[in-house]
Amino acid sequence: MAKISAIAAARAAAPTTLVWSVVPVVPVDPAARDRIHRLLHTLASSGSSDLHLRVGEPPVIRKFGEMVRIEGEAVLTRRDIEGMIAAIIPEQNATEFAATNDTDFAYEVEGVARIRANVLAERKGMAAVFRVIPATVLTVEQLGITPEVQKLCYLTKGLVLVTGPTGSGKSTTLAALIDLVNRVRHDHIITIEDPIEFVHPNKHCIVTQRQVGVHTGSFKSALRAAPDIILVGELRDLETVSIAIETAETGHLVFGTLHTSTAASTIDRIIDQFSADQQEQVRTMLSESLKGVVAQVLCKKIGGGRVAAQEILIVNTAISNLIREGKTFQIPSMMQAGKKVGMITMNESLLNLVERKLVEPQEAWMKAVDKPSLVAQLKARGHDVSFTEGEMALGAEG
Repeated sequence: MAKISAIAAARAAAPTTLVWSVVPVVPVDPAARDRIHRLLHTLASSGSSDLHLRVGEPPVIRKFGEMVRIEGEAVLTRRDIEGMIAAIIPEQNATEFAATNDTDFAYEVEGVARIRANVLAERKGMAAVFRVIPATVLTVEQLGITPEVQKLCYLTKGLVLVTGPTGSGKSTTLAALIDLVNRVRHDHIITIEDPIEFVHPNKHCIVTQRQVGVHTGSFKSALRAAPDIILVGELRDLETVSIAIETAETGHLVFGTLHTSTAASTIDRIIDQFSADQQEQVRTMLSESLKGVVAQVLCKKIGGGRVAAQEILIVNTAISNLIREGKTFQIPSMMQAGKKVGMITMNESLLNLVERKLVEPQEAWMKAVDKPSLVAQLKARGHDVSFTEGEMALGAEG
Protein backbone atom coordinates (compact mmCIF):
# COMPACT_ATOMS: atom_id res chain seq x y z
CA MET A 1 0.00 0.00 0.00
CA ALA A 2 3.00 2.29 0.49
CA LYS A 3 3.48 2.35 -3.28
CA ILE A 4 -0.15 3.34 -3.81
CA SER A 5 0.15 6.11 -1.24
CA ALA A 6 3.29 7.39 -2.99
CA ILE A 7 1.49 7.52 -6.34
CA ALA A 8 -1.44 9.30 -4.72
CA ALA A 9 0.86 11.87 -3.14
CA ALA A 10 2.63 12.48 -6.45
CA ARG A 11 -0.64 13.07 -8.30
CA ALA A 12 -1.98 15.26 -5.53
CA ALA A 13 1.14 17.43 -5.79
CA ALA A 14 0.75 17.93 -9.56
CA PRO A 15 0.22 21.61 -10.51
CA THR A 16 -3.27 22.78 -11.44
CA THR A 17 -3.77 25.03 -14.46
CA LEU A 18 -6.12 27.91 -13.72
CA VAL A 19 -7.96 29.80 -16.42
CA TRP A 20 -8.44 32.99 -14.42
CA SER A 21 -8.80 34.15 -10.86
CA VAL A 22 -11.30 36.32 -9.06
CA VAL A 23 -10.76 37.77 -5.60
CA PRO A 24 -13.14 39.66 -3.35
CA VAL A 25 -12.48 43.36 -4.04
CA VAL A 26 -15.26 44.87 -1.94
CA PRO A 27 -14.33 45.66 1.69
CA VAL A 28 -16.51 44.16 4.44
CA ASP A 29 -19.73 46.16 4.44
CA PRO A 30 -22.23 45.89 7.35
CA ALA A 31 -25.11 46.30 4.90
CA ALA A 32 -23.80 43.38 2.81
CA ARG A 33 -23.45 41.26 5.96
CA ASP A 34 -27.01 42.11 6.97
CA ARG A 35 -28.24 41.18 3.50
CA ILE A 36 -26.57 37.77 3.39
CA HIS A 37 -27.79 37.06 6.94
CA ARG A 38 -31.33 37.95 5.87
CA LEU A 39 -31.11 35.61 2.87
CA LEU A 40 -29.71 32.79 5.02
CA HIS A 41 -32.53 33.36 7.51
CA THR A 42 -35.02 33.06 4.63
CA LEU A 43 -33.29 29.86 3.51
CA ALA A 44 -33.53 28.25 6.96
CA SER A 45 -37.02 29.47 7.89
CA SER A 46 -38.59 28.42 4.56
CA GLY A 47 -37.56 24.78 4.98
CA SER A 48 -35.42 24.97 1.84
CA SER A 49 -32.15 23.12 1.34
CA ASP A 50 -30.04 25.49 -0.78
CA LEU A 51 -29.56 29.16 -1.55
CA HIS A 52 -27.98 30.04 -4.91
CA LEU A 53 -26.42 33.41 -5.72
CA ARG A 54 -25.63 34.18 -9.36
CA VAL A 55 -24.85 37.42 -11.18
CA GLY A 56 -27.85 38.54 -13.25
CA GLU A 57 -30.39 36.57 -11.20
CA PRO A 58 -32.27 37.27 -7.97
CA PRO A 59 -31.41 34.92 -5.08
CA VAL A 60 -32.77 31.41 -5.72
CA ILE A 61 -33.69 28.77 -3.13
CA ARG A 62 -34.22 25.05 -3.64
CA LYS A 63 -37.36 23.88 -1.84
CA PHE A 64 -38.32 20.19 -1.98
CA GLY A 65 -36.01 19.83 -4.97
CA GLU A 66 -37.48 22.75 -6.94
CA MET A 67 -35.55 25.95 -7.74
CA VAL A 68 -37.58 29.02 -6.76
CA ARG A 69 -36.62 32.71 -7.13
CA ILE A 70 -37.18 34.58 -3.86
CA GLU A 71 -40.02 37.05 -4.32
CA GLY A 72 -39.23 40.71 -3.85
CA GLU A 73 -35.46 40.26 -4.24
CA ALA A 74 -33.62 42.32 -6.84
CA VAL A 75 -31.34 40.89 -9.51
CA LEU A 76 -27.83 40.48 -8.10
CA THR A 77 -24.89 42.37 -9.52
CA ARG A 78 -21.28 41.23 -9.45
CA ARG A 79 -20.60 43.79 -6.72
CA ASP A 80 -23.57 42.55 -4.64
CA ILE A 81 -22.23 38.99 -4.54
CA GLU A 82 -18.63 40.02 -3.91
CA GLY A 83 -19.79 42.19 -1.00
CA MET A 84 -21.89 39.47 0.61
CA ILE A 85 -19.15 36.84 0.26
CA ALA A 86 -16.46 39.22 1.57
CA ALA A 87 -18.63 39.82 4.64
CA ILE A 88 -18.57 36.19 5.79
CA ILE A 89 -15.69 34.31 4.14
CA PRO A 90 -12.82 33.24 6.47
CA GLU A 91 -9.42 34.63 5.57
CA GLN A 92 -7.91 31.26 4.66
CA ASN A 93 -10.81 30.55 2.31
CA ALA A 94 -10.45 33.93 0.63
CA THR A 95 -6.80 33.03 0.01
CA GLU A 96 -7.77 29.59 -1.32
CA PHE A 97 -10.37 31.11 -3.63
CA ALA A 98 -7.85 33.60 -5.01
CA ALA A 99 -5.54 30.68 -5.88
CA THR A 100 -8.04 28.10 -7.17
CA ASN A 101 -11.36 29.87 -7.94
CA ASP A 102 -13.14 27.47 -5.54
CA THR A 103 -13.51 27.13 -1.80
CA ASP A 104 -15.79 25.49 0.76
CA PHE A 105 -16.41 26.66 4.30
CA ALA A 106 -18.94 26.42 7.11
CA TYR A 107 -20.66 29.49 8.50
CA GLU A 108 -23.03 29.87 11.43
CA VAL A 109 -25.72 32.49 11.74
CA GLU A 110 -26.29 32.56 15.47
CA GLY A 111 -29.78 31.46 16.41
CA VAL A 112 -30.63 30.60 12.80
CA ALA A 113 -28.61 27.73 11.33
CA ARG A 114 -25.22 26.33 10.48
CA ILE A 115 -24.49 26.69 6.77
CA ARG A 116 -22.12 24.99 4.34
CA ALA A 117 -20.92 27.40 1.66
CA ASN A 118 -19.34 26.73 -1.72
CA VAL A 119 -17.92 29.79 -3.49
CA LEU A 120 -16.82 29.51 -7.09
CA ALA A 121 -15.87 31.56 -10.12
CA GLU A 122 -17.96 31.35 -13.28
CA ARG A 123 -18.43 33.24 -16.53
CA LYS A 124 -20.15 36.26 -14.99
CA GLY A 125 -18.09 36.51 -11.82
CA MET A 126 -18.38 35.07 -8.32
CA ALA A 127 -21.19 32.67 -7.47
CA ALA A 128 -22.13 30.79 -4.32
CA VAL A 129 -24.26 27.96 -3.03
CA PHE A 130 -25.29 27.77 0.63
CA ARG A 131 -26.72 24.59 2.16
CA VAL A 132 -28.44 24.33 5.52
CA ILE A 133 -26.87 21.92 8.00
CA PRO A 134 -29.53 20.85 10.53
CA ALA A 135 -28.74 21.94 14.08
CA THR A 136 -29.53 18.47 15.40
CA VAL A 137 -28.41 15.17 13.87
CA LEU A 138 -31.29 12.95 12.79
CA THR A 139 -31.02 9.44 14.24
CA VAL A 140 -30.95 6.19 12.29
CA GLU A 141 -34.39 5.47 13.71
CA GLN A 142 -35.79 8.77 12.42
CA LEU A 143 -34.28 8.16 8.98
CA GLY A 144 -35.53 4.58 8.83
CA ILE A 145 -32.04 3.17 8.25
CA THR A 146 -32.26 -0.62 8.12
CA PRO A 147 -30.95 -2.87 10.93
CA GLU A 148 -28.47 -4.44 8.46
CA VAL A 149 -26.88 -1.04 7.77
CA GLN A 150 -26.91 -0.19 11.47
CA LYS A 151 -24.92 -3.38 12.15
CA LEU A 152 -22.06 -1.91 10.12
CA CYS A 153 -21.57 0.61 12.94
CA TYR A 154 -20.58 -2.20 15.30
CA LEU A 155 -17.65 -3.42 13.17
CA THR A 156 -14.13 -3.08 14.55
CA LYS A 157 -12.59 -2.43 11.13
CA GLY A 158 -13.52 -1.92 7.49
CA LEU A 159 -14.73 0.69 5.02
CA VAL A 160 -18.37 1.86 4.89
CA LEU A 161 -19.43 4.24 2.10
CA VAL A 162 -22.50 6.43 1.61
CA THR A 163 -22.82 7.54 -2.00
CA GLY A 164 -25.08 9.56 -4.26
CA PRO A 165 -25.26 12.76 -6.30
CA THR A 166 -24.93 16.22 -4.76
CA GLY A 167 -27.93 17.00 -2.60
CA SER A 168 -28.94 13.37 -2.07
CA GLY A 169 -28.67 13.47 1.72
CA LYS A 170 -25.34 11.62 2.01
CA SER A 171 -24.10 13.82 4.85
CA THR A 172 -27.35 13.40 6.78
CA THR A 173 -27.18 9.60 6.53
CA LEU A 174 -23.50 9.53 7.43
CA ALA A 175 -24.09 11.81 10.42
CA ALA A 176 -26.83 9.45 11.65
CA LEU A 177 -24.43 6.48 11.44
CA ILE A 178 -21.73 8.37 13.36
CA ASP A 179 -24.36 9.37 15.93
CA LEU A 180 -25.29 5.69 16.39
CA VAL A 181 -21.62 4.82 16.98
CA ASN A 182 -21.45 7.71 19.45
CA ARG A 183 -24.48 6.39 21.36
CA VAL A 184 -23.72 2.67 21.54
CA ARG A 185 -19.93 2.35 21.61
CA HIS A 186 -17.19 3.56 23.95
CA ASP A 187 -14.49 4.53 21.48
CA HIS A 188 -12.70 7.54 19.98
CA ILE A 189 -14.23 9.00 16.81
CA ILE A 190 -12.38 11.47 14.60
CA THR A 191 -14.05 13.34 11.74
CA ILE A 192 -11.77 14.85 9.10
CA GLU A 193 -13.83 17.16 6.91
CA ASP A 194 -13.56 20.09 4.53
CA PRO A 195 -15.47 21.86 6.01
CA ILE A 196 -16.96 20.45 9.24
CA GLU A 197 -20.70 20.02 8.70
CA PHE A 198 -22.62 18.33 11.51
CA VAL A 199 -21.37 18.97 15.04
CA HIS A 200 -21.25 15.82 17.20
CA PRO A 201 -21.19 16.29 21.00
CA ASN A 202 -19.47 13.63 23.09
CA LYS A 203 -21.90 10.90 24.16
CA HIS A 204 -20.50 7.47 25.02
CA CYS A 205 -17.62 8.18 22.64
CA ILE A 206 -15.05 10.95 22.55
CA VAL A 207 -15.46 12.88 19.28
CA THR A 208 -12.63 14.89 17.72
CA GLN A 209 -13.62 17.04 14.72
CA ARG A 210 -10.92 18.51 12.49
CA GLN A 211 -11.24 20.68 9.42
CA VAL A 212 -8.63 20.33 6.69
CA GLY A 213 -6.81 23.59 6.20
CA VAL A 214 -7.82 24.88 9.63
CA HIS A 215 -7.04 22.20 12.23
CA THR A 216 -4.83 19.97 10.07
CA GLY A 217 -2.86 20.38 6.88
CA SER A 218 -4.28 17.34 5.11
CA PHE A 219 -6.24 14.12 5.51
CA LYS A 220 -2.96 12.25 5.54
CA SER A 221 -1.45 14.22 8.42
CA ALA A 222 -4.70 13.96 10.42
CA LEU A 223 -4.60 10.18 10.17
CA ARG A 224 -1.08 9.70 11.53
CA ALA A 225 -2.45 8.81 14.96
CA ALA A 226 -5.68 7.23 13.77
CA PRO A 227 -8.23 6.41 16.49
CA ASP A 228 -10.84 3.63 16.47
CA ILE A 229 -13.46 5.15 14.14
CA ILE A 230 -12.81 7.67 11.39
CA LEU A 231 -15.08 9.76 9.19
CA VAL A 232 -13.01 10.87 6.21
CA GLY A 233 -15.77 12.95 4.62
CA GLU A 234 -15.60 12.96 0.84
CA LEU A 235 -13.16 10.60 -0.91
CA ARG A 236 -12.46 13.25 -3.51
CA ASP A 237 -9.00 12.27 -4.78
CA LEU A 238 -6.59 9.38 -5.14
CA GLU A 239 -4.61 10.22 -2.00
CA THR A 240 -7.71 10.27 0.22
CA VAL A 241 -9.04 7.02 -1.31
CA SER A 242 -5.74 5.22 -0.78
CA ILE A 243 -5.48 6.44 2.82
CA ALA A 244 -9.06 5.33 3.54
CA ILE A 245 -8.43 1.82 2.18
CA GLU A 246 -5.11 1.49 3.96
CA THR A 247 -6.57 2.72 7.27
CA ALA A 248 -9.57 0.37 7.01
CA GLU A 249 -7.17 -2.50 6.36
CA THR A 250 -5.03 -1.77 9.41
CA GLY A 251 -7.76 -2.20 12.00
CA HIS A 252 -9.94 0.91 11.90
CA LEU A 253 -13.59 1.49 10.97
CA VAL A 254 -13.69 4.16 8.26
CA PHE A 255 -16.75 6.02 6.94
CA GLY A 256 -16.73 8.14 3.78
CA THR A 257 -18.77 9.43 0.84
CA LEU A 258 -18.50 9.36 -2.95
CA HIS A 259 -20.50 10.95 -5.75
CA THR A 260 -21.59 7.68 -7.37
CA SER A 261 -25.14 6.52 -8.13
CA THR A 262 -24.94 2.74 -7.55
CA ALA A 263 -23.01 0.33 -5.36
CA ALA A 264 -21.29 -1.37 -8.31
CA SER A 265 -20.25 1.96 -9.87
CA THR A 266 -18.81 2.99 -6.49
CA ILE A 267 -16.42 0.05 -6.55
CA ASP A 268 -15.47 0.71 -10.17
CA ARG A 269 -14.87 4.41 -9.44
CA ILE A 270 -12.48 3.59 -6.60
CA ILE A 271 -10.50 1.05 -8.61
CA ASP A 272 -10.38 3.23 -11.75
CA GLN A 273 -8.63 6.02 -9.86
CA PHE A 274 -5.49 3.89 -9.65
CA SER A 275 -3.05 3.15 -12.44
CA ALA A 276 -3.52 -0.10 -14.37
CA ASP A 277 -0.56 -1.81 -12.69
CA GLN A 278 -2.06 -1.07 -9.24
CA GLN A 279 -5.67 -2.09 -9.89
CA GLU A 280 -5.33 -5.78 -9.15
CA GLN A 281 -3.75 -5.00 -5.78
CA VAL A 282 -6.49 -2.44 -5.01
CA ARG A 283 -9.23 -4.93 -5.94
CA THR A 284 -7.78 -7.44 -3.49
CA MET A 285 -7.51 -4.86 -0.72
CA LEU A 286 -11.00 -3.49 -1.39
CA SER A 287 -12.50 -7.00 -1.39
CA GLU A 288 -11.21 -7.40 2.15
CA SER A 289 -11.77 -3.90 3.57
CA LEU A 290 -15.10 -2.81 2.02
CA LYS A 291 -17.99 -3.82 4.28
CA GLY A 292 -20.98 -1.93 2.92
CA VAL A 293 -22.23 0.69 0.47
CA VAL A 294 -25.40 2.76 0.79
CA ALA A 295 -26.19 4.52 -2.50
CA GLN A 296 -29.07 6.95 -2.24
CA VAL A 297 -31.12 9.53 -4.09
CA LEU A 298 -33.82 11.91 -2.84
CA CYS A 299 -37.28 11.72 -4.41
CA LYS A 300 -40.15 14.19 -4.23
CA LYS A 301 -42.67 12.90 -1.75
CA ILE A 302 -46.39 12.86 -2.51
CA GLY A 303 -47.92 15.70 -0.48
CA GLY A 304 -44.62 17.57 -0.07
CA GLY A 305 -41.15 16.95 1.24
CA ARG A 306 -38.61 14.40 0.07
CA VAL A 307 -37.78 10.80 0.86
CA ALA A 308 -34.61 8.80 0.21
CA ALA A 309 -34.46 5.72 -1.99
CA GLN A 310 -31.50 3.60 -0.92
CA GLU A 311 -29.56 0.85 -2.63
CA ILE A 312 -27.82 -1.27 0.00
CA LEU A 313 -24.82 -3.51 -0.64
CA ILE A 314 -23.59 -5.68 2.24
CA VAL A 315 -20.22 -7.19 1.34
CA ASN A 316 -20.39 -10.92 2.07
CA THR A 317 -18.10 -13.65 0.78
CA ALA A 318 -19.82 -13.81 -2.63
CA ILE A 319 -19.59 -10.02 -3.18
CA SER A 320 -16.00 -10.00 -1.95
CA ASN A 321 -15.08 -12.64 -4.55
CA LEU A 322 -16.71 -10.61 -7.34
CA ILE A 323 -14.71 -7.53 -6.34
CA ARG A 324 -11.46 -9.52 -6.20
CA GLU A 325 -12.10 -11.12 -9.60
CA GLY A 326 -13.09 -7.85 -11.29
CA LYS A 327 -16.67 -9.01 -11.92
CA THR A 328 -18.49 -5.99 -10.52
CA PHE A 329 -21.02 -6.19 -13.38
CA GLN A 330 -22.45 -9.26 -11.61
CA ILE A 331 -23.03 -7.41 -8.33
CA PRO A 332 -26.62 -6.20 -9.12
CA SER A 333 -27.85 -9.75 -9.75
CA MET A 334 -26.03 -10.96 -6.64
CA MET A 335 -27.76 -8.21 -4.66
CA GLN A 336 -31.16 -9.45 -5.80
CA ALA A 337 -30.26 -12.83 -4.34
CA GLY A 338 -28.99 -11.23 -1.12
CA LYS A 339 -32.24 -9.86 0.28
CA LYS A 340 -31.98 -12.09 3.35
CA VAL A 341 -28.84 -10.27 4.47
CA GLY A 342 -30.35 -6.82 3.87
CA MET A 343 -29.32 -6.07 0.29
CA ILE A 344 -31.63 -4.12 -2.01
CA THR A 345 -31.16 -2.63 -5.48
CA MET A 346 -32.08 0.96 -6.27
CA ASN A 347 -34.97 -0.14 -8.50
CA GLU A 348 -36.39 -2.31 -5.72
CA SER A 349 -36.15 0.61 -3.32
CA LEU A 350 -37.85 2.98 -5.77
CA LEU A 351 -40.60 0.45 -6.47
CA ASN A 352 -41.13 0.03 -2.73
CA LEU A 353 -41.66 3.79 -2.34
CA VAL A 354 -44.21 3.76 -5.17
CA GLU A 355 -46.04 0.77 -3.66
CA ARG A 356 -46.20 2.56 -0.30
CA LYS A 357 -47.70 5.60 -2.10
CA LEU A 358 -44.85 7.83 -0.97
CA VAL A 359 -43.58 8.59 -4.49
CA GLU A 360 -45.29 8.93 -7.88
CA PRO A 361 -44.26 6.35 -10.53
CA GLN A 362 -42.94 9.10 -12.81
CA GLU A 363 -40.72 10.51 -10.04
CA ALA A 364 -39.31 7.03 -9.36
CA TRP A 365 -38.65 6.55 -13.08
CA MET A 366 -36.85 9.90 -13.31
CA LYS A 367 -34.52 8.95 -10.46
CA ALA A 368 -33.84 5.39 -11.69
CA VAL A 369 -30.52 4.45 -13.28
CA ASP A 370 -31.89 1.30 -14.93
CA LYS A 371 -35.10 2.82 -16.32
CA PRO A 372 -36.25 -0.04 -18.64
CA SER A 373 -36.13 -2.53 -15.79
CA LEU A 374 -38.10 -0.22 -13.49
CA VAL A 375 -40.74 0.36 -16.17
CA ALA A 376 -41.20 -3.40 -16.51
CA GLN A 377 -41.55 -3.75 -12.74
CA LEU A 378 -44.05 -0.88 -12.54
CA LYS A 379 -46.11 -2.41 -15.36
CA ALA A 380 -46.12 -5.79 -13.63
CA ARG A 381 -47.54 -4.11 -10.51
CA GLY A 382 -50.30 -2.42 -12.52
CA HIS A 383 -48.96 1.14 -12.47
CA ASP A 384 -49.59 3.57 -15.33
CA VAL A 385 -46.33 4.11 -17.23
CA SER A 386 -47.73 6.09 -20.16
CA PHE A 387 -45.40 8.96 -19.19
CA THR A 388 -42.53 6.90 -20.67
CA GLU A 389 -44.04 6.60 -24.16
CA GLY A 390 -42.36 9.68 -25.61
CA GLU A 391 -39.02 8.74 -24.14
CA MET A 392 -39.27 5.16 -25.42
CA ALA A 393 -40.24 6.38 -28.87
CA LEU A 394 -37.17 8.61 -28.97
CA GLY A 395 -35.05 5.67 -27.88
CA ALA A 396 -36.47 3.50 -30.65
CA GLU A 397 -35.74 6.19 -33.26
CA GLY A 398 -32.20 6.53 -31.92
